Amino acid sequence: MSEKMWGGRFAAGTDSLVEAFTASIQVDSRLYAEDIRGSQAHARMLGRVGVLTASEVEAIVAGLQQVEQEIAEQRLPFVDSLEDIHMHVESRLTEIIGDVGKKLHTGRSRNDQVATDLRLYTRSCVDDLVAALRHLQGVFVDLAEREVETILPGLTHMQVAQPVSFGHHCMAYVEMFQRDAQRLQDARKRVNVLPLGAAALAGTTFPIDRWDVARQLGFDAVAENSLDAVSDRDFVMEVLADLAMIAVHLSRLCEELILWMSAPFGFIDLPDSFCTGSSIMPQKKNPDVAEIIRGKSGRVVGDLVAMLVLMKGQPLTYNRDNQEDKETFFDALDQVRASVEIMGRMLPGLQTRPAVMRAQAERGYATATDLADYLVRKGLPFRDAHAVVGKAVRLAQDRNIGLEAMPLPDLQALSPLITEEVYQVLTLEGSLAARNHLGGTAPDQVRAAIARARARLAEEQSA
Repeated sequence: MSEKMWGGRFAAGTDSLVEAFTASIQVDSRLYAEDIRGSQAHARMLGRVGVLTASEVEAIVAGLQQVEQEIAEQRLPFVDSLEDIHMHVESRLTEIIGDVGKKLHTGRSRNDQVATDLRLYTRSCVDDLVAALRHLQGVFVDLAEREVETILPGLTHMQVAQPVSFGHHCMAYVEMFQRDAQRLQDARKRVNVLPLGAAALAGTTFPIDRWDVARQLGFDAVAENSLDAVSDRDFVMEVLADLAMIAVHLSRLCEELILWMSAPFGFIDLPDSFCTGSSIMPQKKNPDVAEIIRGKSGRVVGDLVAMLVLMKGQPLTYNRDNQEDKETFFDALDQVRASVEIMGRMLPGLQTRPAVMRAQAERGYATATDLADYLVRKGLPFRDAHAVVGKAVRLAQDRNIGLEAMPLPDLQALSPLITEEVYQVLTLEGSLAARNHLGGTAPDQVRAAIARARARLAEEQSA
């Protein structure tokens, strides 16, 4: 068992099937840069407190830098016998600098080491994803500005409800992704806590300086409890929950894009470079990118559920179950990051069909609520106004015309409060102009909301 770094207690070698089954190197190899960065910080700290000599620290730091370069250049082979990225790094370091490399693990365990690596990696991914979300928000703001004057039939229950500016609709996603970015930034505060120093579970007898390592690695705090430090995966579950929320928002967006591009709607067209065709039907142009993102949302939600179930039965402290945390976590990070990026590249090429949207809004009696509000302003109680307009809609449906085409005498027969001015609110433009609350659906209010969003994004990106 001499080849195993932990093999001194064992009299027999590891079964080859067990070795392959328990190895995690094919998953955690992506943590190599974080592992080396944390190891260099740990070595420098050991030098400052007198556990290592200055020359030993220098040799370890330089050797780790060589290991990092070899891994980056794919010159260091990964083998199951070395189990994980930590063992690969330490083994290769010892080959390069000799027995001094064996001193690196003084005062730490793989338990607090992997927790540190994962927090460093998560922090970097969160920062990158927040930046990608900010970019996607900017894409939506640009699209909203371009389509301020485009009238979209707003839907509830998938039925025409009221007309809105397409730009106003786009700004709804700006708000969704704003909350997503805020949740990630808030989660980052709990990610950015250093567990190193907890060792296996009970700390170390060496006089380590945890705050020295925290400052080197940019952590805002150190973990207060060593048992919790090595077993805590709350930060993974929290970020996974945030990723699942982003995936749900993307899926809702994709559902709209897919519906809007279908022939029964015909509201939009997506760029050819983000669509595919059929192997048998020559006319087909399929929104496959949106469909795949919609599909990946279920995968990300599944990753969250898998992590919650992984943790639910674990007693303190570290258990080998936690080796399974990274595969689902990395998958969710990868899928959400790719989805956000490709959506940000696809949407600028989206083309609207305003005439089709307008016709659908007119067919759906989208100004009915405005007619009811008009009667309320004339003094009619809302419930009575609601009944009058319901009758007007039924009459228009029987005649297969819009409310704006109803003759004035017919409207007045339903309520004598109706006068010629009613036609101002029965047009789609009049309906939009009448509503200006909560960001507004009229073009002027949408432009104001766009300006506020641009200012907010600029401030957040410069912070």
